[in-house]
Amino acid sequence: MSSPATAPPPPASLKRIVTASLIGTTIEWYDFFLYGSAAALVFNKLFFPDSDPLVGTLLSFLTYAVGFAARPIGALVFGHYGDRLGRKKLLVLSLLLMGGATFAIGLLPTHATIGTAAPVLLTVLRLVQGFALGGEWGGAVLLVSEHGDARRRGFWASWPQTGAPAGQLLATGVLSLLTAVLSDAAFGSWGWRIPFLLSGVLVIVGLWIRLSVDESPVFKQALAQAEARKADRAATAEKLPLVAVLRHHWRDVLVAMGARMAENISYYVITAFILVYATTSAGVSKQTALNAVLIASAVHFAVIPAWGALSDRIGRRPVYLIGAVGVGLWMFPFFSLIDTGGFGSLVLAVTVGLVLHGAMYAPQAAFFSEMFATRMRYSGASIGAQFASVAAGAPAPLIATALLSDYGSSTPIALYVIGAAVLTVIAVAAAEETRHRDLADVAPPADADRTTAPAADARTP
Repeated sequence: MSSPATAPPPPASLKRIVTASLIGTTIEWYDFFLYGSAAALVFNKLFFPDSDPLVGTLLSFLTYAVGFAARPIGALVFGHYGDRLGRKKLLVLSLLLMGGATFAIGLLPTHATIGTAAPVLLTVLRLVQGFALGGEWGGAVLLVSEHGDARRRGFWASWPQTGAPAGQLLATGVLSLLTAVLSDAAFGSWGWRIPFLLSGVLVIVGLWIRLSVDESPVFKQALAQAEARKADRAATAEKLPLVAVLRHHWRDVLVAMGARMAENISYYVITAFILVYATTSAGVSKQTALNAVLIASAVHFAVIPAWGALSDRIGRRPVYLIGAVGVGLWMFPFFSLIDTGGFGSLVLAVTVGLVLHGAMYAPQAAFFSEMFATRMRYSGASIGAQFASVAAGAPAPLIATALLSDYGSSTPIALYVIGAAVLTVIAVAAAEETRHRDLADVAPPADADRTTAPAADARTP
């Protein structure tokens, strides 16, 4: 029997929670991906105009990578307060920070107007974006995971994950529309600002929806139990979430980091670096490359819940391994198809790549949530996910562009992604299956030091 903390909420309530998390993550990923697409298409000319075109692209991707460097800091700060104060409050803050930074980028003067101050300000705003996104992911997936029906947790928790392709779809769609209706001169002069300014409207909508949902019942139960323990004179002080994670769940953090390598690296190579490779090496127009990513992102959005549902039936690990092995095997065909220069081949290359990526990304939310105890879950899931992004997604477009510049070939780039896939296979193979865990029952390992009185319930998160 389910405990009150884990009993499924009414369908209408759960759908509202899923919708709120999905819309919030969509807006945040729209903001984040918009920067990546603009970095590949126009930022090299607007903020680094004195550089060689490919060097300018490298520099714009460097500012892109800076956002990833701030994500672990966001994970630490948001994880700490999210485990202390609740998921909902921190999610509202992350949305405000991300939307404000993105809107400000749309107002930013370029190098032609204020010189070197322009890329400096761009970098600062990118840091704010990364900081906000570092706290967004963990809170959004936990809010759904901790509300949802345990039997279908993989399915429901995968919906916030669709915020990534939805955000990519929205960002790429807006850019594709603008490049189609505007001349290159108009787009480079003022048209690129429109998608960034639209973020202000999206944030208002997202806040209205996100403020309407309740805090996670699992967290509220764990918080009440923690307060009760504080009142017990025999109980020792409760450890900080970060300290507890590193003490009780360090193996899980390493597994999560390893699991993210292929998922994170492959995604940014397939969706961001392709805009560079297809336009410079394969002779494809910007519009064609954007349209291919647009179509593939729509398919990606559709398959993620299906992969999540499959993980409820056969487990998180088998589905994740399908994606990791598949992405590694697909890399050489991926670049071969792009090299043909045909639109159909380009769409096929990106779509298959993102479908395989979805097999890793869909179960990731439930998988990571199930690894950690409730009062350290926000910190643990966020730290594992976001610290990996510094070594994975952050430098991926930069490394791929540098490899292309040095070797003039896609072969080393394919080997780079394959190496990441091998690391992910090792990490996931070493992990325990988590599908049958009850989030209200997940506690630190039995041999860990206790922070409660001897009379306290050993199963308390």
